Amino acid sequence: MSAYLLIAIVSVLTCAGQLCQKQAAQYWQMGHADRLNLTGCWLVGALVLLALGLLVWLIVLQRLPVGIAYPMLSINFVLVTLCGRFFFNEPIGSRHWAGVILIMVGVILMSLKK
Repeated sequence: MSAYLLIAIVSVLTCAGQLCQKQAAQYWQMGHADRLNLTGCWLVGALVLLALGLLVWLIVLQRLPVGIAYPMLSINFVLVTLCGRFFFNEPIGSRHWAGVILIMVGVILMSLKK
């Protein structure tokens, strides 16, 4: 499997872990009687996803120099921004979108071979 595909998998896993953390935080704010159980479930989900992301990341580091691999994880900023918008209806301003576009351009430039 390509190291770049593995980086994409790490990004998806860590993004999903972040979304689970956000969901846990929202349940914690609720005054619902089951909030502790619901929060705990989401936090366990976050830990599992982040742990899987870590394991895949270790494989990536075996295949690519850290100086190339680590900046590629900035794609997480894009994924989390988009997921925050679509799953949690979070507002995203034009300056934020400009930053997302710059990150994407940077990732593309870094992935090009010399």
